[in-house]
Amino acid sequence: AGQRRYVRFLLTVSLGTMGFTMQDILLEPFGAEVLGFSVAATARLTAWMAAGALIAYAFAARASQRGTDPHRLAALGALSGVAALSTVMFAAPLASPTLFIFGVGLIGFGSGLFGVATLLVAMGFDELERNGLALGAWGAAQALAGGLGIAAGGALRDLLTLLATRGSLGPALVGPGAAYTIVYQVEILLLFVSLVALGPLARA
Repeated sequence: AGQRRYVRFLLTVSLGTMGFTMQDILLEPFGAEVLGFSVAATARLTAWMAAGALIAYAFAARASQRGTDPHRLAALGALSGVAALSTVMFAAPLASPTLFIFGVGLIGFGSGLFGVATLLVAMGFDELERNGLALGAWGAAQALAGGLGIAAGGALRDLLTLLATRGSLGPALVGPGAAYTIVYQVEILLLFVSLVALGPLARA
């Protein structure tokens, strides 16, 4: 039972991390190509994401002091990511830079909350089962999934852009934002799957 919990936990961390990191190298070109952001404006997106993460850290610290279950915090982080990516997608057809920036900040919040909450869960594993590998496994899962997510996001965007320019995706998916939107949808799917994997851990 303990091994199954570890495997499920690492699966949750990996899926959630990939769900948040596939867009890491896509937000700036998305802002430039789809919403017409300047170079300076796209560079500031990193600051908005970092601000969202800082808010998440403060929120997690306060919630932990109140005894909030870290599994619930992780779930809230994943759900925030779903809302954030949906907001970013809607910013394109609405041509709303403000909505896009809000979505970027919300991605930072969701990613930061998911990361710190799963770290707290890993610390709980270590305390209850005296397994010193729990924190190391959490870090390795995050690092590996993060790298794979970034690479997969970039490769998928390039492939979909090529298909869209050839008209292989149909007449509805020919604009510059089509490839980005599909990547964001894949990320949302990954976050939902991570929530499914997280559920039994929370019940346990």
